Amino acid sequence: MSSFESFDYDVLIIGAGGAGLRAAIEAANGDLKVGLICKSLLGKAHTVMAEGGVAAALANVDERDSWKAHFADTMRGGQYLSNPRMAELHAKESPDRVRELEAWGALFDRTEEGSILQRNFGGHQYPRLAHVGDRTGLEMIRALQDHGIHQGIEVHMENTVTSLLQTDDRITGAFGYEREKGRFKVFSAKAVVLATGGVGKAYKITSNSWEYTGDGHSLAYHAGAELIDMEFVQFHPTGMVWPPSVRGILVTEGVRGEGGILKNSEGNRFMFDDIPDLYVNQTADNPEEGWKYTQGDREARRPPELLTRDHIARCIVREVQEGRGSPHGGVFLDIAWIKEKLPNAQEHIRRKLPSMYHQFKELADIDITEEPMEVGPTTHYIMGGIRVDADTQMTCVPGLFAAGECAAGLHGANRLGGNSLSDLLVFGKRAGEYASKFAEENASIPLDESTINTIAQNVLKPFENPEDGGNPYDIQAELQDKMQELVGIARSQESLTQALDEIQQLRDKSLNVHTIGNREYNSGWHTALDLDCLLTISEAIALAALERRASIGAHSRDDYPEKEEEGVGKYNTIVNKNSEGNMEIRRESVTELTDEQKQIIEEMG
Repeated sequence: MSSFESFDYDVLIIGAGGAGLRAAIEAANGDLKVGLICKSLLGKAHTVMAEGGVAAALANVDERDSWKAHFADTMRGGQYLSNPRMAELHAKESPDRVRELEAWGALFDRTEEGSILQRNFGGHQYPRLAHVGDRTGLEMIRALQDHGIHQGIEVHMENTVTSLLQTDDRITGAFGYEREKGRFKVFSAKAVVLATGGVGKAYKITSNSWEYTGDGHSLAYHAGAELIDMEFVQFHPTGMVWPPSVRGILVTEGVRGEGGILKNSEGNRFMFDDIPDLYVNQTADNPEEGWKYTQGDREARRPPELLTRDHIARCIVREVQEGRGSPHGGVFLDIAWIKEKLPNAQEHIRRKLPSMYHQFKELADIDITEEPMEVGPTTHYIMGGIRVDADTQMTCVPGLFAAGECAAGLHGANRLGGNSLSDLLVFGKRAGEYASKFAEENASIPLDESTINTIAQNVLKPFENPEDGGNPYDIQAELQDKMQELVGIARSQESLTQALDEIQQLRDKSLNVHTIGNREYNSGWHTALDLDCLLTISEAIALAALERRASIGAHSRDDYPEKEEEGVGKYNTIVNKNSEGNMEIRRESVTELTDEQKQIIEEMG
């Protein structure tokens, strides 16, 4: 029998980003014992990469904003594939979650009157993003951690969970290992909350950090939960493209919110050339009106650079494909031009966008107050994920909850900028609340040691495989290349069918993958264990993309450039593991809007 350290909790949270921390704080409110596992060090979660702000209808800058306007914007941005109940809860509750964060010590930029300042962002009718310069996610994590450490939560840093434990379909805990020493850990729990973030490391070019290997999606899928709308992967339109060592690193939408414009190699502001019908009435038709909007003119309409991310990413790809791209295969994002408008433009840019100024100066030797940046699309976020109940965040597996990016339902076909941070707060709280209720109402179940031993043997298999079994780094790199090429921004039946074949071949290779050395400090072993997660989510994305024979939101099919034909109702794609252990997919009609919700959307234009 393999040796392992064991821990007993009422509620176990896997992931220590915004959603995980907020869930842990909520679950620890009473007398329950709460454990928190994170893959990296506390404070290093990917939430810190969220720069622009947290979307909440506080109406501090424009009193016309309301939860109803936020709800309507979210539904419209998601192409009406979002779960309307989740969108309503999110819009109603996010202001309280932001004020709560402020009460816990979070510092926000301020209006002259001393209220939380809010900035414009793509897809939002009004200035709605509460922010701290362009370092909002970092401040959120700092505030949640500072508050959370006093709640009695036990934290396990630099631990990876490889399997969820179950008895009679109910979740009973998790199996994991210490990344540093390779020691096994078994966590018993009455309820488990997955808050593991996204899937970006399945792609070659991504803004995501190394942890984002789809762990939560894969753990939930293998435990019997359903995945929903996995075809919707958001390619953020502005990642760095040069130098190659930094390709994909995020350039916040806040640059465009502060007046930054997109131009091609001919100097043309190309976003004015293609404004979707859905947004014509809300979008400026000339540069001057767009500039006035970014400076707070309430009568002006937003510039086309603040249209939804999916649309901007496709426009950038079109410019590059048609020969009007920048020297390194992107386009130009120019904030320096505001010197024509503001006398103190350089100081203004450095104050409003300190991280961006530093990032380009240090990594690309570019002064963004003097010259444009080269940017292009980067894999950034997945709208799809684990299917959860809108109110409780529980999956179809009793005792298993999910929140944040690994959960799905709020964003539909396309996430609006800033909605991710409020998503973390609103649904992190709800997941923690209902997981603790579940734990209070259900007794713990003893763990099955034979199951644990089988899992442990499987985790050690890469050491025992033949030496010619394949290199985990090579398989991961090949998968990333194939996903970027075949399941990227532009997709087709041919590319997706090929992708599924390639993924299956890589899965076959991964079964025999070999790792050298021993369990201590072994990044090759970690990579080998990540492969199952990466292959699982890659298959789910490609399968769902093949199933949706239309172009909508972040999912674009070259062979089906239009939305579904009239008469085809709106649907979500649902992926699950069948009784033979294979991945299968079906369509389900979207949750219908209530009459009241329909009326709100009509009223909000």
